[in-house]
Amino acid sequence: MMQTPQVIQCSVGMRWGDMDAYGHVNNVEILRILEEARIHAFGPPGGTGGPGREPVVALFNNVPAGTQALVAEHRVKYLVPLTYRNIPADIDVWISALKGASLTIAYVIRDPVTGESCAKAETTLAFVDGGSGRLLRIAPEQKDLMLPYLGSSVFA
Repeated sequence: MMQTPQVIQCSVGMRWGDMDAYGHVNNVEILRILEEARIHAFGPPGGTGGPGREPVVALFNNVPAGTQALVAEHRVKYLVPLTYRNIPADIDVWISALKGASLTIAYVIRDPVTGESCAKAETTLAFVDGGSGRLLRIAPEQKDLMLPYLGSSVFA
């Protein structure tokens, strides 16, 4: 049985333009929220963006030059609509799978007022050499960073 992971708690702002015709945050914008939570938790990919706040776990910004962390798969289950609010949504983030050359990040998006779970999701990422396109194995030091955050899938 897998132990309870350390969970990274993130807050991601909702934008007025994220709403769709039904008055809730559009499903496409949910993926943007997941991306923002992932970057908040694990850092921007090395060599991108300007300096800012250090992530909770410096995973992506400490990879060798030329390494890309590419999305291989998204899986999202919408539980209830996330209503637009002028305050950030709450997202819990952890690692739900760690393999030789890929990792899966789990998320739960919660309404910041009611605390109700609105969506659960997972993103599988693979590390790739940007020049050759060759898949790269996850380095032992990267695995060590992730182990405290390793837990169960939201779809288990």
